[in-house]
Amino acid sequence: MCQLFTNSDPAVWKSKSRSIRVDGVVTSVRLETFFWETLEEIGFRDSMSVGQLITKLYREAREAEHDLSNFTSYLRVCCGRYLSLTADQEILRGDETPIAELPAYEIMSAEKKRRSERARAHKLSWQQVRALTNGRFKSDVPILSED
Repeated sequence: MCQLFTNSDPAVWKSKSRSIRVDGVVTSVRLETFFWETLEEIGFRDSMSVGQLITKLYREAREAEHDLSNFTSYLRVCCGRYLSLTADQEILRGDETPIAELPAYEIMSAEKKRRSERARAHKLSWQQVRALTNGRFKSDVPILSED
């Protein structure tokens, strides 16, 4: 499993800082190349530059009264959710439908249901591991899941 991650292109996790103007204030955002590329893809769908997308995300998060003390983490989570939603085919990658035009509440409802189902499945898997190892997890014991 780890080969899939450790043998990937190191440029993907290399950090880059970009200066971005948000509401007239220039700020620096430092993210890994992978996240910059994902933000570019998201922005492209809505005909926005990365700077415009980040400004929009910042304003909307502020309006929703989110804690923005770690804004870069928020951006990483936005990217992760976007990629998760594309993996679950809630958002079609390569589709040019702007994110703003997607049925957000329907997508979020389906996402919440899937996360709950996955959490339940993972809990069952770990319970099976504990039962098979008499409560002691051993790395050579495979994790089983119910099918």
